[in-house]
Amino acid sequence: MKTRLQTHYEDSIRPEMMEKFGYKNLLEVPKLDKIVINMGVGEAVRDSKKIEQASNELTAIAGQKSVVTKSRKSVAAFKLRDGMPIGCKVTLRRAKMFEFLDRLVTIALPRVRDFRGLSVKSFDGHGNYALGVKEQLVFPEIEYDKIDGIRGMDVIVVTTAKTDDEACALLRGFSFPFQS
Repeated sequence: MKTRLQTHYEDSIRPEMMEKFGYKNLLEVPKLDKIVINMGVGEAVRDSKKIEQASNELTAIAGQKSVVTKSRKSVAAFKLRDGMPIGCKVTLRRAKMFEFLDRLVTIALPRVRDFRGLSVKSFDGHGNYALGVKEQLVFPEIEYDKIDGIRGMDVIVVTTAKTDDEACALLRGFSFPFQS
């Protein structure tokens, strides 16, 4: 079953991009590959329950079980040892990716306080886009009374685009609210 955004991509975004960039083949047109959501939990060094809470919140936001990330090195200044849990992440693909993107653009980003649009400078040069969300409360899945602290997260949108211009046109097609 296709999501609303998948149908929108196939019916309007792909033909527009073929015309704009002069692609001859449907498979040349850039598409979304995956979305990675990462939440760093620095407090987990002192309190191991924080990582569990963050993991549960990220699972609720993404609709898919999150994976706990562990440190690779020991850093004495941060009282961090090799192998300690310090964050969690989720990689979304296919239908879940489109559903999350839909919720991000239509529900979560408009709820951000003092939101003036996303920066066009956050592309990495290879067609991928990264954005930071300062608090998890902008997502409707999170209940305000049940959180133990405000945590931010990074959302990385990975595309098959070769250049930033192609990726920007693709994300504008999905109605990303870029600054003008």
